[in-house]
Amino acid sequence: MALYGVPVLVLKEGTQRTHGRDALRTNILAARVLAEVLKTSLGPRGLDKMLVDSFGDVTVTNDGATIVKEMEVQHPAAKLLVETAKAQDAEVGDGTTSAVVLAGSLLERAETLLDQNIHPTIIIEGYKKAFRRALDILDEIAIKVDPSDRNTLKKLASTSVTSKYIGSGRTLEKLTDIVVDAALTVAEPRKDGTYLLRMDNVKIEKKKGGSLLDTQLVKGIVLDKEVVHPGMPRRVENAKIALIDAPLEVEKPEITAKINITSPDQIRAFLEEETRLLKEMVEKIKAVGANVVICQKGIDDVAQHFLAKNGILAVRRVKRSDMEKLERATGARIVSSIRDLTPDDLGYAELVEERKVGNDKMVFIEGCKNPKAVTILLRGANDMVLDEAERSINDALHVLRNVMREPKILAGGGAPEVELALKLREYAHSVGGKEQLAIEAFAEALEEIPMILAETAGLDPLDALMQLRNHHSEGKIHAGIDVLGGKVLEDMTTINVVEPAIVKKQVIKSATEAATTILKIDDVIAASPLKKEKKEEEKGKTGGFGEF
Repeated sequence: MALYGVPVLVLKEGTQRTHGRDALRTNILAARVLAEVLKTSLGPRGLDKMLVDSFGDVTVTNDGATIVKEMEVQHPAAKLLVETAKAQDAEVGDGTTSAVVLAGSLLERAETLLDQNIHPTIIIEGYKKAFRRALDILDEIAIKVDPSDRNTLKKLASTSVTSKYIGSGRTLEKLTDIVVDAALTVAEPRKDGTYLLRMDNVKIEKKKGGSLLDTQLVKGIVLDKEVVHPGMPRRVENAKIALIDAPLEVEKPEITAKINITSPDQIRAFLEEETRLLKEMVEKIKAVGANVVICQKGIDDVAQHFLAKNGILAVRRVKRSDMEKLERATGARIVSSIRDLTPDDLGYAELVEERKVGNDKMVFIEGCKNPKAVTILLRGANDMVLDEAERSINDALHVLRNVMREPKILAGGGAPEVELALKLREYAHSVGGKEQLAIEAFAEALEEIPMILAETAGLDPLDALMQLRNHHSEGKIHAGIDVLGGKVLEDMTTINVVEPAIVKKQVIKSATEAATTILKIDDVIAASPLKKEKKEEEKGKTGGFGEF
């Protein structure tokens, strides 16, 4: 920029700037590319992605949040969509793929409107009106359910797991039962008739070996630890459990101390005093009546010997999160000082046992009276299967938590999207003006989801969409696509394909906010990379063998 012939430098050298429609189009393109990647992994017939990170670690998944996290996206507009997927995952734990695909679809339709010289502000306003109306329509068409009804929860968990890698046959049946049992065990009723399901009360422990059908639910806690001393019992029935957050060791002084010893008797006295202190600790634990000790810190070899002598089973260096789960499962209280330990602080379990799982030993604490924390012990052939199964179970648990929080469900298979599109087109006529075009574009974008589902089911997408529009215009609000059956169904609830209303609302919220944020940007000013990075890039270009 030059003022009176004198150059004025506003931005640093090497800064890149795109503005106006160019910036908008570049951002829309980047977001659409990311949505395009996720499109094929939507729904029960969705395909998996194999992601290899910079360390060479391989992840195979069709979970939207995992894909965008592992992809290491560079473009700033695409990063906004990654953040959207992460927010969707954090809020409701499901619907991440749908949120990114819908955001991409909204931006695609917006681009068509921009070509017709409609200002981004008008598009944004139209999208916001459509979004508010869509939430109202979802409330109208949602079905109220009983959040403690096992059959309803099973249908919801099944719909969530079906769209994943492990979702078929006996495996699906078994995992769905386990997830529903776990949720009903740890859910706490609230005054307003809903339930509170805390995700951290369900521990997922993975162990290679066996198959997914060997997965089990333990109404208690499984610790990936072994008993510390060979002389200790390996099985304790009617266990009284002490949870100790203090080392069973002689504490070292905080200041650096030196001791001058002049005779061997003094060394012996020193060691005997250490032994006496440790013996006292163990005697205190025995006097209280504990026969199982779970310690967060270390246990000295001498203390281990005395515990073994007294027939007490002990486990050391247990994670804090596991200690808290044990507290909820057994009814014990975590004690920070052995002196303060009382019989009231002890927890109860019918059985504490060390078992061999695969090649490793694990400690099972089960048969708790009223467990408020449980463990799902996942088995599988390899790490990839285990990781994907864990993600699927997490999604299913989130779905159950959502319906317990807001007990309303919707039919699946693209049914809500087609109904929303139909109602939004009617609403667009009442709005009028240029915003009407934006609301109609919003309706079109929503229909992208059933079209993708139809495509993955091997149907003709346009033909399926026309059939769905006909059904919905006749008032069949639950008509959707049976992806596994490969046909259009008049009522998705008959094949138990349902999802929580709160997830669908969050998908629309996340996608609309991401799309409007990107549409608001009209200038991208990118600073030049740091000199160190520049040098590395140049090195990479030459590669040490001359330029390619």
